[in-house]
Amino acid sequence: MATVARRSGLAVADFLHLASRTPNPKPFSSSALSSSSSSAPPKTARVREDDLSRHLLRLRFRPPRGAAAAAVERWAQVRGHISQLELHRAIVQLRGARRYEHALEVFSWMDSCNSLELSSWDHAARLGLIAKAHGTSQAEEYYKKLKSAAAKTGASFPLLHCYVTDRNVQKAESFMAELQSCGLPVDPHTFNEMMKLYVATYQYEKVLSVVDLMKRNNVPRNVLSYNLWMNACAQVSGVASVQSVFKEMVNDGMVEIGWSTYCTIANIFRMHGLTTKAQACLRKAETKLSPTGRLGYSFVMTCYAALNDTDGVMRLWEASKSVPGRIPNANYMTAMLCSIKVGDVGRAEWIFGSWEADCRKHDVRVSNVLLGAYVRNGWIEKAERLHIHMLEKGARPNYKTWEILMEGYVQSKQMDKAADTMKKCLSLLKSCHWRPPLELLEAIAKHFEERGSADDAYRYTKVLQRFNLTSLPLYKSLLRAYINAGIVPPNILEMIAKDQIIMDEEMDRLIILAGKIDITCNGQPLTGTCNHQSVDFVN
Repeated sequence: MATVARRSGLAVADFLHLASRTPNPKPFSSSALSSSSSSAPPKTARVREDDLSRHLLRLRFRPPRGAAAAAVERWAQVRGHISQLELHRAIVQLRGARRYEHALEVFSWMDSCNSLELSSWDHAARLGLIAKAHGTSQAEEYYKKLKSAAAKTGASFPLLHCYVTDRNVQKAESFMAELQSCGLPVDPHTFNEMMKLYVATYQYEKVLSVVDLMKRNNVPRNVLSYNLWMNACAQVSGVASVQSVFKEMVNDGMVEIGWSTYCTIANIFRMHGLTTKAQACLRKAETKLSPTGRLGYSFVMTCYAALNDTDGVMRLWEASKSVPGRIPNANYMTAMLCSIKVGDVGRAEWIFGSWEADCRKHDVRVSNVLLGAYVRNGWIEKAERLHIHMLEKGARPNYKTWEILMEGYVQSKQMDKAADTMKKCLSLLKSCHWRPPLELLEAIAKHFEERGSADDAYRYTKVLQRFNLTSLPLYKSLLRAYINAGIVPPNILEMIAKDQIIMDEEMDRLIILAGKIDITCNGQPLTGTCNHQSVDFVN
């Protein structure tokens, strides 16, 4: 942490110095954008059959480049016109479905239309999509190419958010200094991002400095500002300073104290061992929950679970049912997780049964919560029965399903099943960013090693090499598998060199041992293909 602080010292000094001597421009207000229908973000709406959004979501997840733009063009030609609001809704829907490239193609199509001018919202959304699809560096390049102050204003917050997500303190501080020096509007949300970054990097004193800057520049604090401030105070100077900040918040007529603040204070009390005070805060938070919105119920429930308060968890779960509308899967999952956390797996099973009775489609993400609880408790048979049940109901296992089952099989020493499950895991790697935990990868390699299955160990390692998952322990295990089988290992040194694995003394000894194996195989010289069929580890 000290290294990070030294490296970013100049940038933060620039940021703090500029902020202290430069009058803050009139705080940026989102209402300035909402005055124009082309600038305001579209309201989320149910997708109709004849919506452009629906049309684009029907495209294959990875269609040929330009397919989304071509689909928008065909839509515009058939309909004779297309509104910017319709395009915005499509972008929001595509972003929600993680179709970032498709959404960017919609923006490319908008670029080609002389009649459409990109708004501040467009530039902000586009930069965010670029960051999701191509990373922060390309988002920076897009920002640098923006000409107008309005465009830069719109895109500045998403770019700062990229730096915060990357936990890049130096770039975030430099960018804040740039915004100040250019006279671009800086609002509470921007300062909140900096505070979130400092909390994430354990630089709590800097949070207090940001609050001081907001005060000196007459930037109003909002609920999140106060919550972050209290969290930092708890780390720097204890509970008394938190209570002082809360009093200031109570006296701030611009802020309405809600459930999130009481949850924040409850967590602080809990971390300082003040359980009774924490529970009192959560009781107060309950009174602030909306009778028409579910958002707060899960948060308060999670706080009760952290206090191991079973009654609080169930009271919040029952209260959330009175909110109108269908209960989302995420809320069922939270209730199950909280029940499991307080040690009531039976209650989690009951909630799962309620979900099954009400669900329209068996979502494996819900059952994975219960599956994980079974495995952690060593109930692999129950886990298998639940897995089979979900398959019978038409659920499609995801990578997490296989990872949980694999962990259970390794724990219960059912290594053949673990290896078969690993095959299923590896077959999913082409379509997702998930990677198996290193300890599970090594456990499968150890199984092949102990069994003397050199062929299986070799094929397994070749597949892992394809996904950049090899490591020194895996190659050691592979060599030991060959030594145990009495077979000369083929081209392993080439594989190690290709993967840029740094060897140690143990690896050197294993190579020497492998070199003492008889250099013939079934009477024939070993060529590197003996005993290795072309069957892939992944079916």
